[in-house]
This record gives sequence, C-alpha cells and structure tokens, in this order.
Amino acid sequence: MKVHVNAKLCQGHNRCLMFDTDVFEVDELSYAHVRGDGSVPPGEEESVRLAVVNCPEQAITVSDE
Repeated sequence: MKVHVNAKLCQGHNRCLMFDTDVFEVDELSYAHVRGDGSVPPGEEESVRLAVVNCPEQAITVSDE
C-alpha cells in the first residue's frame, strides 16, 4: 500500500497526524506530506485509512502497490 498527499489540496489542518505520525509529517508551514516514498509499513494500514477519511480536503489518497 502506498499513500500520497496532494500538496495543492492540503490546507494544513493536520488531522492525518492524529492518526499516524510514522507515515505523515508536516513542513515549516504546517502542510502535511508523506515520510519517505509513501510506502505504508505493515500494521499502519488502518491508521492511514482513518487519515484518508478524516482529511477535510480529501488530499490523501492510497493505492495498492
């Protein structure tokens, strides 16, 4: 599973950080992005899915890879 944050849609609410700080981080302007290459570590899938459904801008997407 891979996760992606669309930088054009992210408004910096950072709800994703409430669900998974191992996968998501924020920059100096508080906009979220994915750590590393976006690969979701084993056991983190459910928290990433929760981040997806809780993003107000729908800026987070996942794909099966």
